[in-house]
Amino acid sequence: MMKKEKWIVAPKDEDRIRLLQQDLGISHLAASVLAARGIGSAGEAQAFMDSDWHHLHDPYLIADMDKAVEILEDAIQKGERIAIYGDYDVDGITATSIMIRYLKSRGADCRYYIPDRINEGYGLNEAAITGLKDDGCTLLVTVDSGITAVEEIAHARRLGIRVIITDHHECAEVLPKADAVVNPRRADSAYPFRELAGVGVAFKLVCAMEKDRPIQELLDEYVDVVALGTIADVMPVIGENRIIITEGLKRLRHTENLGLRTLMQKLGLESKPLTANSVSFVLAPRINAAGRMGEADCTARLMLTADPQEAFELAEYLCDLNRRRQEEENAVYEQIIGEIEKNPALASGKIMVLWGDGWHTGVIGIVSSRLADRYGMPCVLISMSGDCGKGSGRSIKGFNLYEALGECSDLLERYGGHELAGGLSVSRENLEALRTRLEACAERCAMEEPLEPCLNIDCVIDPRDLTIDSVKSLSVLEPFGMCNPMPLFVLTGATIEEVTPISHDRHVKLLFSKNGHSFYGFVFGMGARSCPFVAGDEADLVFSAEINYFRGRESVQLVVKDIRWSEGPARCDAHAQSIFHRFVAGEDISGDEARYLCPCRDDLVAAFRHVRANQSGGMLCGMPQTIYRRIKYESKCCMNQGRFLICMDIFKEFDIFDYELVGDNIAIRDLLYKGKVDINGSRILKKLMEVIKG
Repeated sequence: MMKKEKWIVAPKDEDRIRLLQQDLGISHLAASVLAARGIGSAGEAQAFMDSDWHHLHDPYLIADMDKAVEILEDAIQKGERIAIYGDYDVDGITATSIMIRYLKSRGADCRYYIPDRINEGYGLNEAAITGLKDDGCTLLVTVDSGITAVEEIAHARRLGIRVIITDHHECAEVLPKADAVVNPRRADSAYPFRELAGVGVAFKLVCAMEKDRPIQELLDEYVDVVALGTIADVMPVIGENRIIITEGLKRLRHTENLGLRTLMQKLGLESKPLTANSVSFVLAPRINAAGRMGEADCTARLMLTADPQEAFELAEYLCDLNRRRQEEENAVYEQIIGEIEKNPALASGKIMVLWGDGWHTGVIGIVSSRLADRYGMPCVLISMSGDCGKGSGRSIKGFNLYEALGECSDLLERYGGHELAGGLSVSRENLEALRTRLEACAERCAMEEPLEPCLNIDCVIDPRDLTIDSVKSLSVLEPFGMCNPMPLFVLTGATIEEVTPISHDRHVKLLFSKNGHSFYGFVFGMGARSCPFVAGDEADLVFSAEINYFRGRESVQLVVKDIRWSEGPARCDAHAQSIFHRFVAGEDISGDEARYLCPCRDDLVAAFRHVRANQSGGMLCGMPQTIYRRIKYESKCCMNQGRFLICMDIFKEFDIFDYELVGDNIAIRDLLYKGKVDINGSRILKKLMEVIKG
């Protein structure tokens, strides 16, 4: 099954593009992207791309910042033991590390606590707070958490612990009764930028503590780590975040953080251009892996160590944890894909709700995201252990997963999240009811507005636009991320010359050609086995473009975000399928249409051999368009989609194969027929021949 995404291409304004190109001295391609994003003048473009550190805001504009500074200074002077309570993701770990580094630089008695994702879950818990009290801690500073922990903060106060909350998540109507609540999202905060990451808020606390030091010194000391957490937490790359990321990337390549530098060397990042994209997809996953596997403390130790040997060992261990995370993730993903291929109905509704025994709870969120992206629908996966299930879901624009879970609250032990992601706990007896209820929610939502993922595309381009210099010129728009995504382009009518599996068939590399230009494109998360396209197909594709550096040579490569058959082939498929459906419904078709549908003996032999050779476990599932094309190219026969379906009907007539159309897919079951049949005795063939003869 292929996801169906709506392609929204920005209107092209050549006058605006020329103006931006001239006034800014940038390439036509970069100017086209700015124009597509509503930038109409050089002034607007410069404001959009502003990354001047002079424009960072005064940290004291955040509510309670003055209280937090006063409390921290008092605790440091009195020699109190301070606990930093963090989180297990990259944002939480980076925030923890900069607070510990800063407090130690001030000679403070401090330690940190990061909850275990698997056994404790997100946020503060009373048992951990009690343990910190028993350890002598009298001041608790939360980072990237705490804003909704009303009961837990009250527990800390009862134990005599002072509490400073630093967080960036949305605030509830009632704030915890902490000694200071530092969050730019507070309704009463005068801070002009609400989109800081948790590590960004922690950094602002450091800046407030060091108000007399030049901001450049603080950036030199901390901003590489702040940028890492901001990028990893997928915060909007606008305003202060754009400044933080830009400044952080400059320093990250030469970071003085020993553990971070060691990990980057291990990953080979020190010899490549460092971008927000490489941080997101290469560096951050290794750091996140520890939290997902229940060992977030390893990452905190890496970020804080001053011992080269320990840094090397921890970097090695993090990479090993990431490999284990990938293995767990891929095992769950492949299991689910295999089940869907055998039973396409699992992915034929408006939402996918699946469960399995023993799925690793640290990876099901990533797998949910991969499945939601692949099939273009919300996905909820639930890992069962006995009668208890822990679930994680990812949604698509237009379907509020948090609200849908709220409608199922009577079936759930607990739930939480936001519009596009959620977590839940559920008992085994309620699984089927939960699936039914969520499907009803999605069906109702789809009636109001189709649940269709959208791709916002900057422009349609000619292959001549994809030069190395033009693609490099897009760097003026960096850093990319939320609210400033990597530019997306459309190329129409490209011929697929090669289909090559890579990374053990987890991904596929396609060679495209058009008008004498050739490019390699990569479709991640789609292996050759599940790729619906074959060599010779004509396709339209949406992609981002990047420069590949290999053995001293540069080339343009495409990262394909979506791909579909071009308009001409797609129209032919729809026409053939329409004739087929009219014929099987008993409607009149013309002699030419019957001739178009009617298979010869070679067509039937080719179809039979293909199904027998490619079935697995007695089943072959896929899109009819894909299967008939493979038969056509393998056998050099004149197969079309309607004729292929007629072949399947003839095989069904003789109990050779059975099949079912499920959504966009066909599920063919091999009935293991042995012996020979007289195809000329087919009622279907006789009926077609009668129409042909008139």
